[in-house]
Amino acid sequence: MTYDSKYVDGSITYGGYSDIMVANEHYVVRIPESLPLDAAAPLLCAGITVYSPMKYFGLCESGQHMGVVGLGGLGHVAVKFGKAFGMKVTVISTSPAKEKEAIEHLGADSFLVSRNQEQMKAAVGTMDGIVDTVSANHSVIQLIDLLKAHGKLLMVGLPEKPLEVPVNPLVAGRKMIAGSFFGGMKETQEMVDFAGKHNITADIEVIPMDYVNTAMERLVKADVRYRFVIDVANTVTKTA
Repeated sequence: MTYDSKYVDGSITYGGYSDIMVANEHYVVRIPESLPLDAAAPLLCAGITVYSPMKYFGLCESGQHMGVVGLGGLGHVAVKFGKAFGMKVTVISTSPAKEKEAIEHLGADSFLVSRNQEQMKAAVGTMDGIVDTVSANHSVIQLIDLLKAHGKLLMVGLPEKPLEVPVNPLVAGRKMIAGSFFGGMKETQEMVDFAGKHNITADIEVIPMDYVNTAMERLVKADVRYRFVIDVANTVTKTA
């Protein structure tokens, strides 16, 4: 395993905390020269996590309407990919404060507050697919209602509790709930190349190694926009 496992020489693997890694060339991704390495790094996790199901389930065609649930590390990249594919993108969030960020900064076309029943009702049956990035426990009943017939709800978040899934709207609309977890090497390279072509990067905050504990505390509070990237050479300085 990448982290906390014994390597062939008996040493412990440190994953992204390493300053040097040796890997089989089959598992190495070429980063396009047009992308800065720090802002491209999270694409190897967050980027492929949303890109893979979008491609696999056909939620990547110009003119489609895609919903993105949650505007965090995964969600903000999903918005960028959706717009690069030429889709209409609607961000769905519990926080009205994120509307300006979603539309003005990330380029989303519209924004729904999931707690606003009038907004949610007005959007029923309008989306070809939804990428749900939320790992907190939440209801998917309203999300299924937002889908058109044959629509797909793609789960990439990991809620701790089982979801309550209503069968009737799935059957009546021939809708689908599916899950996805990362992607293979070929698809990861395809994703990075696509990102390079469309200048897609993650929004990041670069931190030195000695700031990691503080960063973990901030993660618990969701105080990051939207990914921390560790400078293992400690060439940056950071104060709490």
